Amino acid sequence: MIVVMKSKASEAEILHVVKRIQELGLEAHRSTGTERTIIGVIGDERLIKKEQLSLLPDVENVIPILKPYKLASREFRPNDSVITVNGVPIGGSEITIIAGPCSVESEEQLMATATAVKESGAKLLRGGAYKPRTSPYAFQGLGADGLKLLAKAKKATGLGIVTEVMESVDVELVAEYADMLQVGARNMQNTKLLRSLSKIKKPILLKRNFAATLNEFLMSAEYLLSGGNDQVVLCERGIRTFVEYTRNTLDLNVVPAVKLLSHLPIIVDPSHGTGRQDLIIPMSRAAIAAGADGLIVEVHPNPAEAFSDGDQSLDKKTFTKLMNDLRAIAPAVGRSMQ
Repeated sequence: MIVVMKSKASEAEILHVVKRIQELGLEAHRSTGTERTIIGVIGDERLIKKEQLSLLPDVENVIPILKPYKLASREFRPNDSVITVNGVPIGGSEITIIAGPCSVESEEQLMATATAVKESGAKLLRGGAYKPRTSPYAFQGLGADGLKLLAKAKKATGLGIVTEVMESVDVELVAEYADMLQVGARNMQNTKLLRSLSKIKKPILLKRNFAATLNEFLMSAEYLLSGGNDQVVLCERGIRTFVEYTRNTLDLNVVPAVKLLSHLPIIVDPSHGTGRQDLIIPMSRAAIAAGADGLIVEVHPNPAEAFSDGDQSLDKKTFTKLMNDLRAIAPAVGRSMQ
């Protein structure tokens, strides 16, 4: 349930409600808006009666939340959340593009890509230092050396860094270099990793597992939110279906569905969602038209020579075309893009 405080509620009364919730054996998550404060009550609500909170001073209303995800729901926060990454907002009126190579391969490759995507208008740089691969023989990334190269790229271009963390033991190290830590599809329900990430004060990009329902997706976000990290951006990256001519099936239905059910921003990954260079641009256009807050796109100076996922990476020329297309589409759906 959520407790809606009156607009005139004092700080002392708000703290009194928080203390009472805690005395009842539940957790209190406070959200302060421009007009009033909302307090989310997390835990087994059967332990309390609505009246135990509704009769407290300066409480305007107590509203039950029936959905299993509480803090991720629109009931808890009616207005859209905007998450800022290295000064770049995700979830506002402007479309945000994250672009870069699937894997950090070398300083030359990374610098060339970072420079190219910035020139075309990308706001954040993606690059994998740790790469979860289906085959144990495939390139697994440069690890800590890759993180150091990403730091060099940030210093040279000013682009904030988005990179994946795979294990709880690596969270602190990756957080030293990354402006946003990515949870890959395979780790969406890795609760140990989610709990570790919930304790840090950096934005998290949470990718949907290729077999996850929307409810499961939002419940994974709830792990991060309930642990204290409210800087969560969702990412749709395709689900597994009977379709065999693409790597995954890009489920764009989930974009407006998330907007209806949750306040969290959502971006789309058309690279993993399709696995095909020739489908990235049309599906990117569709994602923005469907209401996505941005995209994360794989770009490589020479996709034919990429260590990983070259068949779903764009070169500089094609990425520039994509950005120009999106600038034309954004105003048609009430968004902007530089």
